[in-house]
Amino acid sequence: MNIKKLTLMAAGLLLVGNMEMSAQGLDRQATDVINEMAPGWNLGNTFEAVATWEGADFLNNKGGLKAETAWQGTKTTQALIDYVKSLGFKSIRIPCAWAFGHISDASTYEIDSEWMARVKEVVDYCINDGLYVVLNDHWDGGWLENHIKDSDAATIQKNKEILTALWTQIANAFIDYDEHLLFAGLNEPNAEDQAATDNLIQYNQTFVDAVRATGGNNAKRILVVQGPSTNIEHTCNYMAGKMPTDIVEGKLAIEVHYYNPWQFWGMEKDESWGKVFYYWGEGNHFEGSAHNANWGEEDEMRRQMLMMKTNFIDQGYPVVIGEFGANWRDLSSLPNESQEHHNASIKSHYRFFHELCKAMGSVVPMTWDVNYPNQEGTKGNMTIIDRNELSVFGVYALEGINEVYPRSSETSIAPIMISEKQSAGIYTLQGTRLTSAPTSPGIYIINGRKYVK
Repeated sequence: MNIKKLTLMAAGLLLVGNMEMSAQGLDRQATDVINEMAPGWNLGNTFEAVATWEGADFLNNKGGLKAETAWQGTKTTQALIDYVKSLGFKSIRIPCAWAFGHISDASTYEIDSEWMARVKEVVDYCINDGLYVVLNDHWDGGWLENHIKDSDAATIQKNKEILTALWTQIANAFIDYDEHLLFAGLNEPNAEDQAATDNLIQYNQTFVDAVRATGGNNAKRILVVQGPSTNIEHTCNYMAGKMPTDIVEGKLAIEVHYYNPWQFWGMEKDESWGKVFYYWGEGNHFEGSAHNANWGEEDEMRRQMLMMKTNFIDQGYPVVIGEFGANWRDLSSLPNESQEHHNASIKSHYRFFHELCKAMGSVVPMTWDVNYPNQEGTKGNMTIIDRNELSVFGVYALEGINEVYPRSSETSIAPIMISEKQSAGIYTLQGTRLTSAPTSPGIYIINGRKYVK
């Protein structure tokens, strides 16, 4: 039997397996699926980017495919996604703009077909690797997220009309995908009080209803709705017990983000009211420094996560921490500070948060990553992966994650049978035999097993 026939038979076996997995997987509860998604990673500053200098705006088509590299310079490839998986990540969140710069017909809110095709291509890269995907409607120019508090009835109705149109198209485009694809209605809806949250609750319901109405696999797809400002305090205070109604049980999750404390993760310079925190966590403070954290450490992190457990996890709603992270800073220009202690602080911050999520159960933390592989001095940078070089930039953050979720460089490729002739060489996943050891990062078949370079 020749290699082409073997490849076709293998593809057929995988197709049957995937069909069976799809049929069974769509009946699984959100709690069970989300327990398999940790740790998660964000393809940040990519499909949510807006090429504003080109005139991209609300309900026009001027963003184009070049928006993908407007905020970072690396086009997403299968090799990149393979590399993300090799680092131990089990899921990828794809923040995405739709209405801002990608609408071909404003009268019907029609999403540009080329943009939709490109997003699907990247989703497929992830699905090819068996990764879970969370696809959302991100900031999107703020058309809705910045106007959640607007309470005029006509405005709310118009927003619902647009949100329904967008999610109807997205849901139909991905209607045949299995449980590995989750939809998230928004990103960080700006709601700071109960009145604004009441509006958000209506939009969350609109999102759920729009997706369910498309039928097919979307009738059982896991859907993620956002808490007010994706802030844990606000979400527990204003939205507990107010999740959307659904035609199926156990298919909803709640999303919050964790950027805390601000002085550690994002503050760029000392202010009159407080100092930047370079050092965080037990054992990581640097004696004599004015930049040790004095709030927001392990106890506060634990307190907030316990709030989510009480108000949502224990009520049957798993939690997606859609964004999490802290800036790693270069302190070499500060002779009286300690790079070693700061590095340990970053590692501890990522490790402890992932430990908490794992201990809680039904929580997936999804690390934010912007692909700016430079230190940017004391300002800091929230990058783990250098996408252009396919290398690790944020070493200490990844070490913290991997101490909780260890990665493996070798996985089985059974049950596909490899002939004796094939097993003597090295093959790509497409069946191409290599004459020497691979030099490019990727996944290769060697003697019937799958290896990650």
